[in-house]
Amino acid sequence: MAEFRLPANSIITPGKHFPAPKQGDNIRKVIVYRFDPSTGKNPHTDTYEVDLDDCGPMVLDVLIKIKSEQDSTLAFRRSCREGICGSCAMNIDGANTLACTKAIRDIKGDIKIYPLPHQPIVRDLVSDLSNFYAQYASVEPWMKTTSATSPDRERLQSVDEREKLDGLYECILCACCSTSCPSYWWNSDRYLGPAALLNAYRWIVDSRDESTGDRLDELEDPFKLYRCHTIMNCTSVCPKGLNPAKAIAETKKLMVKRQG
Repeated sequence: MAEFRLPANSIITPGKHFPAPKQGDNIRKVIVYRFDPSTGKNPHTDTYEVDLDDCGPMVLDVLIKIKSEQDSTLAFRRSCREGICGSCAMNIDGANTLACTKAIRDIKGDIKIYPLPHQPIVRDLVSDLSNFYAQYASVEPWMKTTSATSPDRERLQSVDEREKLDGLYECILCACCSTSCPSYWWNSDRYLGPAALLNAYRWIVDSRDESTGDRLDELEDPFKLYRCHTIMNCTSVCPKGLNPAKAIAETKKLMVKRQG
């Protein structure tokens, strides 16, 4: 299980046990991380018994059922329920993923749910991603041009140029990749992390963008880009099947080419 950023000298202890409102033939235990920083108390885990025969197929369905029927104080983020918004990213069964696309049937034994690793906790499963989004904004994820736009046509791309963006533009900024990266855990104040770097590369290779040199200059730093050690956690957990490690490697190759 990945580590989490906790208060000094804190220990995660067992908390309350919530039995299923009514017994059935398919009861599973769901162990959920609980922490409210405003109380000054250490984190703990609460255990809920859930009848999966009376529940939807995804982990998010389990959490909604718990909040609706057993414990209204449980805090977590969710929105689209379709793997598009990235809101319900959390650590489930030891790996970062989206609760809305993680099937219960793929989990053996107790269902263990924690927040994204090594991020400040707002409450329970809600992580503070302010730094993550600030790093994304720092790569200026929009098209930058200096030439005038033609009044009668769009900025066009060839089919081959457009294909270079496949596997990059689909990022939903769920933070699963960055928060699974040990380099990001220890250097998140200076290392941009897989998500921000994948999005930086998305604009670096966009044929319509005219600031490639400036973008590479911004990444020429011992920490922003080069803290990546190709551990590959980012690629293995991406719920969209993207490959941030490859994007980072390709960016490094571009750095070498321009220096040569």
